[in-house]
Amino acid sequence: MAATVTTTQDEAPIFYQVEEHAHPEGSSTALGFWIYLMSDCLIFAILFATYGVLGGNYAAGPGPKDLFDLNLVALNTAMLLFSSITYGFAMLTMDKNRVAATQMWLAITGLFGLAFLSIELYEFHHFIHIGATPQRSGFLSAFFALVGTHGLHVTFGIIWLVTLMVQVGKHGLIAANRRRLMCLSMFWHFLDVIWIGVFTFVYLMGMVR
Repeated sequence: MAATVTTTQDEAPIFYQVEEHAHPEGSSTALGFWIYLMSDCLIFAILFATYGVLGGNYAAGPGPKDLFDLNLVALNTAMLLFSSITYGFAMLTMDKNRVAATQMWLAITGLFGLAFLSIELYEFHHFIHIGATPQRSGFLSAFFALVGTHGLHVTFGIIWLVTLMVQVGKHGLIAANRRRLMCLSMFWHFLDVIWIGVFTFVYLMGMVR
């Protein structure tokens, strides 16, 4: 929809739409976001397949049993799963039109997400410190690519979450913000599902390989 320029003697020109155009129920927004998630599924499918091929190529270097700390990984997994639960609470309070409660649960979700990223960065730093860099072997290249890509998605998810918190604080739970929060909900739960696959396929199976 093209923007129009209107002006009067008492008002400054307006070069943008004052009101957002209507988004009818069942509009293309949700469909477009589902298509995006499917494309993300393909990306992670390729990364999982790459790890499946290269995960056993250690090049006489350290393997999963030498590197992985399952207690730390389990704690990291719990942080992400808790964030999924708290985001669910945010959606419930959004349905009740409770702005402050929604903001609170979104903030808690963000803190759990930051805890997840902090533990993951600590793990990466430890691996690199002991010489287990992506260049060391095919296993480590595939590991850093898969886990790092997931971590980047969580990072972007947190940035998106903070942006929506600002939007909700400024405009409230209007229809546009509800739709955006619902899209982020799908994205956040999608990352949880991917991480369960990473935890099982990379960490658990790596320890018993």
